[in-house]
Amino acid sequence: MTVTETVSDLPTPTSQMRTYVFQPADSRPAGRRWPGLLFYTEIFQVTGPMRRLAVQFASQGFIVMVPEIYHEHEPAGTVLGYDDAGKNKGNAYKHETRLSSFDAGARAVIDALKKHPACSGRIGVVGFCIGGHLAFRAALNRDISAACCFYPTDLHSGTLGEGKNADSLARASEIRGEIMMIWGRQDPHIPDEGRRDIYEALRRSGIVFTWNEFNAEHAFMRDDGSRYNASLARECLGLAFDLFKRAL
Repeated sequence: MTVTETVSDLPTPTSQMRTYVFQPADSRPAGRRWPGLLFYTEIFQVTGPMRRLAVQFASQGFIVMVPEIYHEHEPAGTVLGYDDAGKNKGNAYKHETRLSSFDAGARAVIDALKKHPACSGRIGVVGFCIGGHLAFRAALNRDISAACCFYPTDLHSGTLGEGKNADSLARASEIRGEIMMIWGRQDPHIPDEGRRDIYEALRRSGIVFTWNEFNAEHAFMRDDGSRYNASLARECLGLAFDLFKRAL
């Protein structure tokens, strides 16, 4: 399916948030609308690998909006490098940004999707690394019908945001949509005990969730670098596509 890209600067309480919109080309039958997806990137923002993943989701028949998560700290259009300097900046920003700012960004994209003329109003969220955690938090909104969280960092420790005291996992019972969790067993950022803590919290919360672990490293979905696992990436994309097509 052919995909088009546009850019929208969404207002938030702290700053304009550059947001990239990927959607199926307008060859749909009259009156047909597409479900919406809020897509969260890694700490490096909208890099080439993240952009290509967003296009893959859009090509399955979704309107995909990808916000720059560090719009408070960097000029619009900034992409952090996959190097020590970029990693250090991204990790610093995730602890300098208030949870309320992350939550307001989610709300802004959800509202923009609901107002989009080609969106059906059914909305899901997907994210990678810090984006997996932000996708989990976004799922606390009742407008979210499904979420796919790829190796979400800081979820077990609650160390996202200013003060490093995120309540994301403690609020799991507020989630009303279906959640899919995808992990790499060799991921040092979310060790075995961290994953166990998350699983038990989700089980106790009573929400509907699926749990998938693979023999892979952190960021195995990123098609840039030695950790990329093309076979697993293809399998996991299929899981995510199936979730969203069923739930949305």
